[in-house]
Amino acid sequence: MSYGQQPGNWSDQSWPNPNQPYSDPGYQGQYPGYPQSAVPASPGYGYGYQPPAPMRQTNGLAIAAMVVSLASIVVCGFPAIVGAIMGHVARRQIRERGEDGDGMALTGVIVGWIVFALTIIGWAVYVIFFVWLVTSTPDYEPSPYSTY
Repeated sequence: MSYGQQPGNWSDQSWPNPNQPYSDPGYQGQYPGYPQSAVPASPGYGYGYQPPAPMRQTNGLAIAAMVVSLASIVVCGFPAIVGAIMGHVARRQIRERGEDGDGMALTGVIVGWIVFALTIIGWAVYVIFFVWLVTSTPDYEPSPYSTY
């Protein structure tokens, strides 16, 4: 057949069958007369529609744990224990329910415990400083020259 001619007989076996789907297991990924491709043929490539996998829901308690723990950095610091505990509960729920959000729950746990520990250390330093300040100052003795 020369250039520009249309094939006259579609039943000719030298031409591929247009009704044969790409996902047919007998189809080897090549047309007759063409060399085999170096890349193996994918049986389902380009044929049909593969729906996306359903999205898993993110655990709301994991989001709350992360937000409370990070917000406790700015605030006094004691809400961090709440964020850490919520993070532990969220991680258990995520394992049981198969939800997303384990990274956020873990962030809540780690940041919560670190901020809570730093808050306790900060308050201990604060109390120790004022105890030292009160005990190290000399007692006040009124002047004998003052008149009442």
